[in-house]
Amino acid sequence: MKIEQIRWVVVLSILILALGALPAAAETVYAGIDTWVTHPNGQSFHDFSRSPLPSGFFCAGSEPFTGRVALRGVPLASDEPKLLGDTDTIIERLDDAPFDRMGVAATRVHVRALSLASIAPIQTACGAYDVHVTLTGQQPVTTMRIFKEGADSGRFLAPLALQVKITFTPVSGLGRALEVVRPVRFDANPRNQWALRPMDKLRGVPSRLRVDTDGDNVPDTYVKGPSNFRAGVRQAQDKTLQSPRMPTDPDPNCHLGPDAYHCPDGSGGYTLK
Repeated sequence: MKIEQIRWVVVLSILILALGALPAAAETVYAGIDTWVTHPNGQSFHDFSRSPLPSGFFCAGSEPFTGRVALRGVPLASDEPKLLGDTDTIIERLDDAPFDRMGVAATRVHVRALSLASIAPIQTACGAYDVHVTLTGQQPVTTMRIFKEGADSGRFLAPLALQVKITFTPVSGLGRALEVVRPVRFDANPRNQWALRPMDKLRGVPSRLRVDTDGDNVPDTYVKGPSNFRAGVRQAQDKTLQSPRMPTDPDPNCHLGPDAYHCPDGSGGYTLK
């Protein structure tokens, strides 16, 4: 064999060994939950201007309510409080989602738990009311599409549909709480990001968690545990793939709908990284 051929064989052997030493890219996003924390910064709210509460809702003769209620997160009750931390919103991915040749995967998703409250009481002619938002009834299922932009990170599109119960409780403690049930829809945010979580970080983490899904502060329903998918974060080595944010762009983690805006932090309650 000629010297030049030997050199090429050596070079190719080194490349093959080097590639074999690299961590394998994620080929499948496994079913699991994404956890979110809603901060009291005024960015999350429900707007009643398009669909006001009717006159007389709060008391006889009260005007239609068209205000905007700024919301904060209230930590969900669960059987794993140390794991969930301050999590107030849980979205469950129902299916294992393998990537195709184009680096695209898809899974069904639905909101499994929600616990929000007004940052401050709302003021009406009938007095001040605290506001709480929780889920109620069967929750719609939508489709999340996941796009790989780096070896182990990228963006995802996940329109969300949910049915919520909004409860108005008199601050005075006098009178009964008032409730209204409403559908809420969030359009897909093209800036939503994800990153891979190494599976070894999940050792010892329960595969199922029991959480409060109806707002009574009692854990009542089992949901899946976390998986190798981390919503709302991006791998450090892939930061160069992110396009610059324009002033008019939605926040990377925000969910925007006709009557509501939800801007949670994607870190969730997990200490897992």
